[in-house]
Amino acid sequence: MPEHTDIGSRLRDIRKRRGLTQRELAEASGVSVSLIRKLEQGEITDTRMETARKLAVALRIATASLLTRDHGDENPVPEQWQPLRDAVERPPVQSAEAPTTEGTAALMPAVRAAYFDNRLAELVPVLAPLLHDLDALADDEDARALHSHALQIAGSVLTQTHQYGAAETALSRALDSATDRLRTASIITTWTWLLMRQGRLEDARRLATRWADELEPRVSRATVEDLAAWGWVLLQLSAAAVRDNRDGEARDAMRLARSAAVLTGRELPRGNARLATWGPLTVAYKQAERNVVLDRPDLVLEAAERLESSGPEESTEHHRHRLDVARAHVMMRQYGEAVEVLDGVRERAPEWLAQQRYARDILGDVVERRRTLTPEMRTLADAVSLPL
Repeated sequence: MPEHTDIGSRLRDIRKRRGLTQRELAEASGVSVSLIRKLEQGEITDTRMETARKLAVALRIATASLLTRDHGDENPVPEQWQPLRDAVERPPVQSAEAPTTEGTAALMPAVRAAYFDNRLAELVPVLAPLLHDLDALADDEDARALHSHALQIAGSVLTQTHQYGAAETALSRALDSATDRLRTASIITTWTWLLMRQGRLEDARRLATRWADELEPRVSRATVEDLAAWGWVLLQLSAAAVRDNRDGEARDAMRLARSAAVLTGRELPRGNARLATWGPLTVAYKQAERNVVLDRPDLVLEAAERLESSGPEESTEHHRHRLDVARAHVMMRQYGEAVEVLDGVRERAPEWLAQQRYARDILGDVVERRRTLTPEMRTLADAVSLPL
């Protein structure tokens, strides 16, 4: 989910048009007067998406109306990601030795393994030169399919690390190189996630709606991969809609996604076309995420108890769900439990956690409410680069 959004000037303008004082808006939204004042005065320039949604509900507008759209990157490019950006954005590099399709295909298992294991530091030195080689094989049909897959992985990594402009370039190129509908659907799923990370909820909704219609299968002839492709786009549509204060649309999309998961009948592992698992468990994780946005932490924790022993604990979808569980504990003022959940994610996926601003926000809330920090909190603060 997008962690921050700059809303101050829009918030002030819309509040005044509604004839509300800051205190009246605070009472209607459940957001503190102090935070509203600081946002409007520019003392702070970002806030969580769930806060933006609460304000939008009170103002009777779509959440996207509060968001300042910035299509550029948020941060300077860290040195470790520059080779990947260069491979995505710059013209092809001439190589002394011509690459082969067979040679590039042989590298893909290592790329996929590093990506799925969240070993991003190991991924870039392999993925960047692979992209250069695949650029040189642009006229080969088999290489095109590999190129699309590699560019999608690059777009996902760049999204995770907040290099949004480069991520969009990678995904645009991936879509152009896609050779089948399943790859196209998977790229669209990644792209809608990128748009939501940027706060571009309306764009995400439109893209997901278009492709959900395009991909809807005939149930009598649908394969499980057809259902997975359609279902994931529906999940992204639901996620964008609920954040944009369009609850009816979000519920309809989630209902269809659950139906697709039931028809699938089991949890599918990440596949060649998909960068994520798919099935009833994945949908349950996304339902819990929806309840975080809707300020229903009790339902998140109830779901977490049911799902605790389900599915692979090393999947990215599981880690994201555990962050939602930690957030729900904070919402219930159960700070010790939140730290315990975050620490569990740190033990299993330290590199992935380090890139999650959502985790930084959760821990920041815990730290703000504590006079002293435990050793576990200090370790976590270092892991997510939380300033102390």
